Amino acid sequence: MTETETNVYDVVVLGAGPVGENVADRTRAAGLTTAVVESELVGGECSYWACMPSKALLRPVIARADARRVPGLRQSVQGPLDASAVLTHRDYYTSDWKDDGQVGWLDSIGADLHRGHGRLSGPRTVTVTGPDGGERVLTARHAVAVCTGSRAALPGLPGLDAVKPWTSREATSSKAIPGRLIVIGGGVVATEMATVWQALGSQVTLLVRGKGLLPKMEPFAGELIAEALSEAGADVRTGTSVESVTRENGTVVAVTETGDRIEADEILFATGRAPRTDDIGLESIGLAPGSWLSVDDSLRVTGHDWLYAVGDVNHRALLTHQGKYQARIAGAAIAARATGEALLAEPWGAHAATADHTAVPQVVFTDPEAAAVGLSLAEAEEAGHRVRAVDVDLSTVAGAGLYADGYQGRARMVVDIEDEILRGVTFVGPGVGELIHSATIAVAGRVPVGRLWHAVPSYPTISEVWLRLLEAYRDA
Repeated sequence: MTETETNVYDVVVLGAGPVGENVADRTRAAGLTTAVVESELVGGECSYWACMPSKALLRPVIARADARRVPGLRQSVQGPLDASAVLTHRDYYTSDWKDDGQVGWLDSIGADLHRGHGRLSGPRTVTVTGPDGGERVLTARHAVAVCTGSRAALPGLPGLDAVKPWTSREATSSKAIPGRLIVIGGGVVATEMATVWQALGSQVTLLVRGKGLLPKMEPFAGELIAEALSEAGADVRTGTSVESVTRENGTVVAVTETGDRIEADEILFATGRAPRTDDIGLESIGLAPGSWLSVDDSLRVTGHDWLYAVGDVNHRALLTHQGKYQARIAGAAIAARATGEALLAEPWGAHAATADHTAVPQVVFTDPEAAAVGLSLAEAEEAGHRVRAVDVDLSTVAGAGLYADGYQGRARMVVDIEDEILRGVTFVGPGVGELIHSATIAVAGRVPVGRLWHAVPSYPTISEVWLRLLEAYRDA
Protein backbone atom coordinates (compact mmCIF):
# COMPACT_ATOMS: atom_id res chain seq x y z
CA MET A 1 0.00 0.00 0.00
CA THR A 2 1.10 3.60 -0.43
CA GLU A 3 2.91 4.85 2.67
CA THR A 4 1.08 7.57 4.58
CA GLU A 5 2.31 9.86 7.33
CA THR A 6 0.35 7.92 9.96
CA ASN A 7 2.51 4.88 9.19
CA VAL A 8 5.78 6.67 9.98
CA TYR A 9 6.94 6.40 13.60
CA ASP A 10 10.04 7.18 15.55
CA VAL A 11 10.14 3.59 16.82
CA VAL A 12 8.55 0.32 15.69
CA VAL A 13 8.45 -2.53 18.22
CA LEU A 14 7.99 -6.05 16.87
CA GLY A 15 6.30 -8.10 19.60
CA ALA A 16 3.98 -7.00 22.42
CA GLY A 17 5.08 -9.25 25.25
CA PRO A 18 6.45 -7.79 28.49
CA VAL A 19 9.69 -6.89 26.71
CA GLY A 20 8.04 -5.07 23.82
CA GLU A 21 5.66 -3.34 26.21
CA ASN A 22 8.56 -2.01 28.27
CA VAL A 23 10.48 -0.78 25.23
CA ALA A 24 7.34 1.07 24.12
CA ASP A 25 6.83 2.47 27.62
CA ARG A 26 10.35 3.93 27.70
CA THR A 27 10.27 5.36 24.19
CA ARG A 28 6.83 6.89 24.71
CA ALA A 29 7.99 8.39 28.03
CA ALA A 30 10.78 10.07 26.05
CA GLY A 31 8.24 11.56 23.66
CA LEU A 32 8.95 9.26 20.69
CA THR A 33 6.03 8.08 18.57
CA THR A 34 5.86 4.29 18.82
CA ALA A 35 4.09 1.48 16.98
CA VAL A 36 3.76 -2.01 18.46
CA VAL A 37 3.11 -5.04 16.23
CA GLU A 38 1.64 -8.24 17.69
CA SER A 39 0.41 -11.41 15.96
CA GLU A 40 -1.11 -13.09 19.04
CA LEU A 41 -2.09 -11.63 22.42
CA VAL A 42 -0.76 -8.37 23.83
CA GLY A 43 1.12 -9.47 26.94
CA GLY A 44 2.94 -12.28 25.21
CA GLU A 45 4.19 -15.65 26.38
CA CYS A 46 4.72 -14.65 30.01
CA SER A 47 1.17 -13.46 30.57
CA TYR A 48 -0.68 -16.36 28.99
CA TRP A 49 1.55 -19.45 28.68
CA ALA A 50 4.53 -19.07 31.02
CA CYS A 51 5.19 -16.98 34.14
CA MET A 52 1.67 -16.06 35.18
CA PRO A 53 -0.22 -19.32 34.57
CA SER A 54 2.61 -21.51 35.85
CA LYS A 55 2.98 -19.54 39.09
CA ALA A 56 -0.79 -19.42 39.54
CA LEU A 57 -0.80 -23.22 39.27
CA LEU A 58 2.17 -23.58 41.61
CA ARG A 59 1.02 -21.26 44.38
CA PRO A 60 -1.66 -23.60 45.83
CA VAL A 61 0.78 -26.50 45.58
CA ILE A 62 3.48 -24.67 47.53
CA ALA A 63 1.02 -23.21 50.06
CA ARG A 64 -0.31 -26.69 50.87
CA ALA A 65 3.22 -28.06 51.20
CA ASP A 66 4.14 -25.24 53.60
CA ALA A 67 0.94 -25.70 55.61
CA ARG A 68 1.67 -29.40 56.04
CA ARG A 69 4.88 -28.43 57.86
CA VAL A 70 3.14 -26.19 60.41
CA PRO A 71 1.94 -27.64 63.76
CA GLY A 72 -1.77 -27.17 64.34
CA LEU A 73 -2.42 -26.82 60.64
CA ARG A 74 -1.04 -29.89 58.95
CA GLN A 75 -3.98 -32.11 59.83
CA SER A 76 -6.36 -29.74 58.10
CA VAL A 77 -4.59 -29.89 54.74
CA GLN A 78 -3.95 -33.58 54.22
CA GLY A 79 -6.56 -34.02 51.52
CA PRO A 80 -6.11 -33.48 47.78
CA LEU A 81 -6.09 -30.08 46.16
CA ASP A 82 -9.33 -28.86 44.62
CA ALA A 83 -8.03 -29.20 41.08
CA SER A 84 -10.96 -27.38 39.52
CA ALA A 85 -10.39 -24.38 41.80
CA VAL A 86 -6.66 -24.38 40.99
CA LEU A 87 -7.36 -24.34 37.26
CA THR A 88 -9.92 -21.56 37.70
CA HIS A 89 -7.32 -19.59 39.67
CA ARG A 90 -4.92 -20.08 36.75
CA ASP A 91 -7.54 -18.92 34.26
CA TYR A 92 -8.13 -15.74 36.27
CA TYR A 93 -4.45 -14.82 36.11
CA THR A 94 -4.40 -15.29 32.34
CA SER A 95 -7.53 -13.12 31.99
CA ASP A 96 -9.05 -16.19 30.31
CA TRP A 97 -6.55 -15.64 27.47
CA LYS A 98 -8.04 -12.26 26.57
CA ASP A 99 -5.82 -9.21 26.23
CA ASP A 100 -8.29 -6.34 26.63
CA GLY A 101 -6.58 -5.04 29.77
CA GLN A 102 -3.14 -4.98 28.23
CA VAL A 103 -4.43 -3.37 25.04
CA GLY A 104 -5.94 -0.68 27.24
CA TRP A 105 -2.56 -0.13 28.89
CA LEU A 106 -0.87 0.34 25.50
CA ASP A 107 -3.54 2.86 24.61
CA SER A 108 -2.94 4.70 27.90
CA ILE A 109 0.72 5.33 27.08
CA GLY A 110 -0.07 6.50 23.56
CA ALA A 111 1.47 3.60 21.62
CA ASP A 112 -0.28 2.45 18.44
CA LEU A 113 -1.08 -1.27 18.25
CA HIS A 114 -0.99 -2.98 14.86
CA ARG A 115 -2.34 -6.51 14.97
CA GLY A 116 -0.90 -8.97 12.50
CA HIS A 117 2.29 -10.67 11.46
CA GLY A 118 5.18 -8.24 11.19
CA ARG A 119 8.21 -8.83 8.98
CA LEU A 120 11.22 -6.65 8.32
CA SER A 121 11.15 -5.64 4.66
CA GLY A 122 14.32 -3.57 4.64
CA PRO A 123 16.18 -1.11 6.87
CA ARG A 124 13.83 0.64 9.33
CA THR A 125 10.80 -0.90 7.61
CA VAL A 126 8.25 -3.43 8.87
CA THR A 127 5.43 -4.84 6.75
CA VAL A 128 2.42 -6.02 8.75
CA THR A 129 0.01 -8.57 7.33
CA GLY A 130 -3.26 -8.15 9.19
CA PRO A 131 -5.82 -10.81 10.12
CA ASP A 132 -7.77 -9.93 6.96
CA GLY A 133 -4.72 -10.42 4.73
CA GLY A 134 -4.24 -6.72 4.11
CA GLU A 135 -0.76 -5.22 4.37
CA ARG A 136 0.49 -2.09 6.08
CA VAL A 137 4.01 -0.68 5.90
CA LEU A 138 5.47 0.89 9.03
CA THR A 139 8.62 2.98 8.77
CA ALA A 140 10.81 3.86 11.75
CA ARG A 141 12.71 7.13 11.81
CA HIS A 142 15.08 5.95 14.51
CA ALA A 143 14.77 2.29 15.56
CA VAL A 144 13.09 -1.06 15.12
CA ALA A 145 13.15 -3.27 18.23
CA VAL A 146 12.75 -7.02 17.73
CA CYS A 147 11.04 -8.38 20.84
CA THR A 148 9.52 -11.56 19.45
CA GLY A 149 10.77 -13.86 22.22
CA SER A 150 11.33 -17.59 21.98
CA ARG A 151 9.35 -20.78 21.50
CA ALA A 152 9.70 -24.32 22.76
CA ALA A 153 12.30 -26.32 20.86
CA LEU A 154 11.29 -29.91 20.12
CA PRO A 155 13.78 -32.71 19.39
CA GLY A 156 13.94 -34.33 15.97
CA LEU A 157 12.28 -37.60 16.93
CA PRO A 158 10.57 -39.34 13.99
CA GLY A 159 6.78 -39.03 14.08
CA LEU A 160 6.75 -36.62 17.00
CA ASP A 161 4.17 -34.31 15.38
CA ALA A 162 1.68 -37.17 15.19
CA VAL A 163 2.01 -37.71 18.95
CA LYS A 164 0.82 -34.13 19.59
CA PRO A 165 3.21 -33.57 22.50
CA TRP A 166 2.78 -30.89 25.10
CA THR A 167 5.15 -27.96 25.17
CA SER A 168 5.23 -25.35 27.93
CA ARG A 169 2.12 -23.79 26.39
CA GLU A 170 -0.04 -26.89 26.74
CA ALA A 171 1.42 -27.66 30.16
CA THR A 172 0.36 -24.29 31.56
CA SER A 173 -3.01 -24.03 29.80
CA SER A 174 -4.44 -27.57 29.92
CA LYS A 175 -8.06 -27.74 31.03
CA ALA A 176 -7.75 -31.38 32.07
CA ILE A 177 -5.44 -33.30 34.39
CA PRO A 178 -3.79 -36.28 32.70
CA GLY A 179 -3.80 -39.48 34.70
CA ARG A 180 -0.19 -40.13 33.66
CA LEU A 181 2.29 -37.57 32.39
CA ILE A 182 5.80 -38.04 31.03
CA VAL A 183 8.01 -34.97 31.34
CA ILE A 184 11.17 -34.84 29.23
CA GLY A 185 13.82 -32.44 30.50
CA GLY A 186 15.54 -31.34 33.68
CA GLY A 187 15.35 -27.56 33.59
CA VAL A 188 13.00 -25.00 35.07
CA VAL A 189 9.92 -25.80 32.98
CA ALA A 190 10.34 -29.54 33.52
CA THR A 191 10.75 -29.32 37.29
CA GLU A 192 7.98 -26.78 37.84
CA MET A 193 5.47 -28.60 35.67
CA ALA A 194 6.36 -31.96 37.22
CA THR A 195 5.68 -30.35 40.61
CA VAL A 196 2.31 -28.96 39.49
CA TRP A 197 0.85 -31.97 37.77
CA GLN A 198 2.03 -34.49 40.35
CA ALA A 199 0.34 -32.40 43.04
CA LEU A 200 -2.86 -32.11 40.98
CA GLY A 201 -3.17 -35.87 40.66
CA SER A 202 -1.08 -36.98 37.68
CA GLN A 203 1.42 -39.79 37.98
CA VAL A 204 4.51 -38.03 36.68
CA THR A 205 7.57 -39.71 35.17
CA LEU A 206 10.43 -37.24 34.77
CA LEU A 207 13.08 -38.32 32.27
CA VAL A 208 16.34 -36.37 32.40
CA ARG A 209 19.12 -36.96 29.89
CA GLY A 210 21.79 -35.39 32.12
CA LYS A 211 23.09 -36.28 35.55
CA GLY A 212 20.64 -34.16 37.50
CA LEU A 213 18.04 -31.42 37.56
CA LEU A 214 18.65 -27.70 37.05
CA PRO A 215 22.13 -28.11 35.54
CA LYS A 216 22.73 -24.34 35.40
CA MET A 217 22.48 -24.02 39.19
CA GLU A 218 24.65 -25.40 41.98
CA PRO A 219 24.37 -29.22 41.98
CA PHE A 220 22.71 -29.35 45.40
CA ALA A 221 19.70 -27.42 44.05
CA GLY A 222 18.76 -30.16 41.62
CA GLU A 223 19.51 -32.86 44.16
CA LEU A 224 17.14 -31.45 46.79
CA ILE A 225 14.36 -30.91 44.25
CA ALA A 226 14.76 -34.41 42.82
CA GLU A 227 14.45 -35.85 46.32
CA ALA A 228 11.30 -33.84 46.97
CA LEU A 229 9.69 -34.85 43.68
CA SER A 230 10.42 -38.50 44.43
CA GLU A 231 8.93 -38.16 47.91
CA ALA A 232 5.83 -36.61 46.34
CA GLY A 233 5.41 -39.74 44.20
CA ALA A 234 7.04 -38.76 40.91
CA ASP A 235 9.33 -41.22 39.15
CA VAL A 236 12.56 -39.29 38.53
CA ARG A 237 15.06 -40.95 36.18
CA THR A 238 18.35 -39.23 35.36
CA GLY A 239 20.81 -40.29 32.66
CA THR A 240 17.86 -41.36 30.51
CA SER A 241 17.39 -40.56 26.82
CA VAL A 242 14.20 -41.10 24.84
CA GLU A 243 14.76 -42.81 21.50
CA SER A 244 11.19 -42.88 20.17
CA VAL A 245 7.69 -41.70 20.98
CA THR A 246 4.40 -42.97 19.56
CA ARG A 247 0.73 -42.61 20.41
CA GLU A 248 -1.21 -45.87 20.29
CA ASN A 249 -5.00 -45.76 20.75
CA GLY A 250 -4.65 -42.51 22.66
CA THR A 251 -1.80 -43.71 24.87
CA VAL A 252 1.66 -42.18 24.55
CA VAL A 253 4.52 -44.68 24.55
CA ALA A 254 8.06 -43.44 25.12
CA VAL A 255 10.93 -45.87 24.58
CA THR A 256 14.27 -45.12 26.23
CA GLU A 257 17.75 -45.99 24.94
CA THR A 258 17.72 -49.05 27.21
CA GLY A 259 14.46 -50.31 25.71
CA ASP A 260 12.18 -49.37 28.61
CA ARG A 261 8.61 -48.60 27.53
CA ILE A 262 6.82 -45.89 29.49
CA GLU A 263 3.13 -45.28 28.91
CA ALA A 264 1.22 -42.08 29.65
CA ASP A 265 -1.77 -40.02 28.63
CA GLU A 266 0.34 -37.00 27.70
CA ILE A 267 4.01 -36.20 27.19
CA LEU A 268 5.65 -32.83 27.82
CA PHE A 269 8.88 -31.87 26.10
CA ALA A 270 10.72 -29.19 28.07
CA THR A 271 13.99 -29.46 26.17
CA GLY A 272 15.00 -25.90 25.45
CA ARG A 273 13.99 -22.79 23.55
CA ALA A 274 14.46 -21.46 20.02
CA PRO A 275 14.26 -17.82 18.88
CA ARG A 276 11.10 -16.59 17.17
CA THR A 277 13.07 -15.09 14.32
CA ASP A 278 12.45 -17.62 11.56
CA ASP A 279 9.74 -15.57 9.81
CA ILE A 280 10.37 -11.92 10.64
CA GLY A 281 12.23 -10.94 7.48
CA LEU A 282 15.80 -11.08 8.74
CA GLU A 283 16.98 -12.08 5.28
CA SER A 284 15.92 -8.64 4.00
CA ILE A 285 18.68 -7.02 6.04
CA GLY A 286 21.37 -9.66 5.62
CA LEU A 287 20.72 -11.72 8.76
CA ALA A 288 19.94 -15.43 8.98
CA PRO A 289 16.29 -16.36 9.63
CA GLY A 290 15.84 -18.39 12.80
CA SER A 291 19.03 -17.12 14.40
CA TRP A 292 19.68 -15.62 17.80
CA LEU A 293 20.57 -11.95 17.36
CA SER A 294 23.92 -10.74 18.70
CA VAL A 295 23.78 -7.37 20.46
CA ASP A 296 25.97 -4.94 22.36
CA ASP A 297 25.16 -3.87 25.90
CA SER A 298 22.73 -1.20 24.68
CA LEU A 299 20.88 -4.08 22.94
CA ARG A 300 21.72 -2.82 19.44
CA VAL A 301 22.23 -5.59 16.88
CA THR A 302 25.78 -5.97 15.63
CA GLY A 303 26.25 -4.18 12.31
CA HIS A 304 22.86 -2.41 12.29
CA ASP A 305 22.75 0.97 13.99
CA TRP A 306 18.93 1.17 13.86
CA LEU A 307 18.04 -2.40 14.91
CA TYR A 308 17.66 -3.61 18.50
CA ALA A 309 17.03 -7.16 19.75
CA VAL A 310 15.63 -7.27 23.26
CA GLY A 311 14.70 -10.20 25.50
CA ASP A 312 14.94 -13.87 24.59
CA VAL A 313 15.87 -13.21 20.94
CA ASN A 314 19.39 -12.10 21.89
CA HIS A 315 19.99 -15.26 23.99
CA ARG A 316 21.66 -13.35 26.85
CA ALA A 317 19.25 -14.32 29.64
CA LEU A 318 15.96 -16.06 28.80
CA LEU A 319 13.99 -14.70 31.75
CA THR A 320 11.06 -12.29 31.73
CA HIS A 321 12.45 -10.00 34.40
CA GLN A 322 15.81 -9.84 32.64
CA GLY A 323 14.11 -9.10 29.33
CA LYS A 324 12.17 -6.26 30.94
CA TYR A 325 15.43 -4.94 32.36
CA GLN A 326 16.95 -5.04 28.89
CA ALA A 327 13.86 -3.27 27.56
CA ARG A 328 14.29 -0.41 29.99
CA ILE A 329 17.93 -0.10 28.94
CA ALA A 330 17.15 -0.36 25.22
CA GLY A 331 14.27 2.12 25.38
CA ALA A 332 16.47 4.63 27.15
CA ALA A 333 19.32 4.07 24.67
CA ILE A 334 16.98 4.50 21.68
CA ALA A 335 15.69 7.75 23.18
CA ALA A 336 19.19 9.06 23.92
CA ARG A 337 20.39 8.38 20.39
CA ALA A 338 17.24 9.84 18.87
CA THR A 339 17.47 13.07 20.85
CA GLY A 340 21.23 13.47 20.72
CA GLU A 341 21.78 12.97 24.43
CA ALA A 342 25.03 11.52 25.72
CA LEU A 343 25.04 7.73 25.69
CA LEU A 344 26.00 6.33 29.10
CA ALA A 345 27.22 2.96 27.84
CA GLU A 346 29.98 2.25 30.35
CA PRO A 347 29.43 -0.79 32.63
CA TRP A 348 26.49 -0.15 34.97
CA GLY A 349 25.61 2.98 33.02
CA ALA A 350 22.04 3.97 32.19
CA HIS A 351 22.35 2.56 28.67
CA ALA A 352 24.23 -0.70 29.35
CA ALA A 353 22.63 -4.01 30.34
CA THR A 354 25.62 -4.97 32.50
CA ALA A 355 23.62 -7.18 34.85
CA ASP A 356 23.20 -9.69 32.02
CA HIS A 357 26.83 -10.66 32.50
CA THR A 358 27.22 -10.81 36.27
CA ALA A 359 23.99 -10.48 38.24
CA VAL A 360 21.13 -12.45 36.68
CA PRO A 361 18.65 -13.66 39.34
CA GLN A 362 16.26 -16.57 38.97
CA VAL A 363 13.72 -18.37 41.14
CA VAL A 364 12.47 -21.90 40.47
CA PHE A 365 9.06 -22.23 42.12
CA THR A 366 9.25 -25.90 43.03
CA ASP A 367 8.98 -27.41 46.53
CA PRO A 368 11.57 -26.63 47.80
CA GLU A 369 12.20 -23.40 45.93
CA ALA A 370 15.58 -22.73 44.37
CA ALA A 371 16.89 -19.21 43.89
CA ALA A 372 20.23 -18.04 42.55
CA VAL A 373 22.00 -14.96 41.27
CA GLY A 374 25.38 -14.48 39.63
CA LEU A 375 27.86 -17.28 39.08
CA SER A 376 27.87 -20.79 40.47
CA LEU A 377 31.12 -22.06 41.95
CA ALA A 378 31.94 -23.95 38.75
CA GLU A 379 31.14 -20.95 36.55
CA ALA A 380 33.25 -18.61 38.70
CA GLU A 381 36.21 -20.97 38.57
CA GLU A 382 35.81 -21.46 34.82
CA ALA A 383 35.80 -17.66 34.40
CA GLY A 384 39.17 -17.50 36.13
CA HIS A 385 38.11 -15.92 39.41
CA ARG A 386 39.87 -16.93 42.63
CA VAL A 387 36.87 -17.86 44.75
CA ARG A 388 35.80 -19.70 47.86
CA ALA A 389 32.40 -21.30 48.33
CA VAL A 390 30.77 -21.00 51.75
CA ASP A 391 27.84 -23.30 52.56
CA VAL A 392 25.28 -23.16 55.36
CA ASP A 393 22.55 -25.63 56.28
CA LEU A 394 19.42 -23.46 56.31
CA SER A 395 17.84 -25.60 59.02
CA THR A 396 20.32 -24.08 61.50
CA VAL A 397 18.68 -20.66 61.14
CA ALA A 398 16.01 -19.95 63.76
CA GLY A 399 13.65 -18.38 61.23
CA ALA A 400 13.71 -21.51 59.10
CA GLY A 401 12.67 -23.68 62.04
CA LEU A 402 9.79 -21.33 62.77
CA TYR A 403 8.79 -21.30 59.12
CA ALA A 404 8.39 -25.07 58.95
CA ASP A 405 8.94 -28.17 61.06
CA GLY A 406 11.71 -30.27 59.60
CA TYR A 407 12.88 -27.43 57.36
CA GLN A 408 15.44 -28.63 54.82
CA GLY A 409 17.53 -26.27 52.74
CA ARG A 410 20.96 -25.04 51.89
CA ALA A 411 22.66 -21.76 51.08
CA ARG A 412 25.91 -21.01 49.30
CA MET A 413 27.76 -17.81 48.58
CA VAL A 414 30.71 -17.71 46.20
CA VAL A 415 33.23 -15.13 47.40
CA ASP A 416 35.95 -13.58 45.26
CA ILE A 417 38.90 -13.80 47.66
CA GLU A 418 40.86 -11.11 45.83
CA ASP A 419 38.16 -8.42 45.59
CA GLU A 420 36.24 -9.58 48.71
CA ILE A 421 32.92 -9.38 46.87
CA LEU A 422 30.24 -11.95 46.08
CA ARG A 423 30.30 -13.56 42.65
CA GLY A 424 27.17 -15.62 43.26
CA VAL A 425 24.61 -16.75 45.82
CA THR A 426 22.26 -19.76 45.82
CA PHE A 427 19.44 -20.64 48.21
CA VAL A 428 17.37 -23.83 48.22
CA GLY A 429 14.49 -24.33 50.64
CA PRO A 430 10.87 -23.38 51.31
CA GLY A 431 10.25 -19.66 50.90
CA VAL A 432 13.73 -18.74 49.67
CA GLY A 433 12.46 -16.98 46.56
CA GLU A 434 11.94 -13.86 48.66
CA LEU A 435 15.59 -13.94 49.78
CA ILE A 436 17.12 -13.59 46.36
CA HIS A 437 16.74 -9.87 45.87
CA SER A 438 19.02 -9.12 48.81
CA ALA A 439 21.61 -11.34 47.15
CA THR A 440 21.03 -9.61 43.81
CA ILE A 441 21.75 -6.24 45.40
CA ALA A 442 24.94 -7.59 46.96
CA VAL A 443 26.17 -9.08 43.67
CA ALA A 444 25.10 -6.24 41.36
CA GLY A 445 26.37 -3.63 43.82
CA ARG A 446 29.67 -5.42 44.35
CA VAL A 447 29.13 -4.88 48.06
CA PRO A 448 32.34 -5.74 49.97
CA VAL A 449 32.08 -8.58 52.46
CA GLY A 450 33.25 -6.18 55.15
CA ARG A 451 30.29 -3.91 54.49
CA LEU A 452 27.84 -6.83 54.48
CA TRP A 453 28.68 -7.35 58.17
CA HIS A 454 26.82 -4.08 58.76
CA ALA A 455 23.68 -5.20 56.92
CA VAL A 456 21.99 -6.67 60.00
CA PRO A 457 19.34 -9.34 59.29
CA SER A 458 16.18 -9.19 61.39
CA TYR A 459 15.69 -11.92 63.97
CA PRO A 460 14.10 -14.43 63.72
CA THR A 461 13.84 -14.52 59.93
CA ILE A 462 15.25 -16.89 57.35
CA SER A 463 17.32 -13.90 56.17
CA GLU A 464 19.57 -14.51 59.17
CA VAL A 465 21.27 -17.02 56.89
CA TRP A 466 23.31 -14.01 55.70
CA LEU A 467 24.92 -13.75 59.13
CA ARG A 468 25.63 -17.47 59.18
CA LEU A 469 27.24 -17.29 55.71
CA LEU A 470 29.45 -14.38 56.74
CA GLU A 471 30.46 -16.16 59.93
CA ALA A 472 31.32 -19.29 57.97
CA TYR A 473 33.45 -17.25 55.58
CA ARG A 474 35.26 -15.53 58.48
CA ASP A 475 35.90 -18.79 60.29
CA ALA A 476 37.01 -20.79 57.25
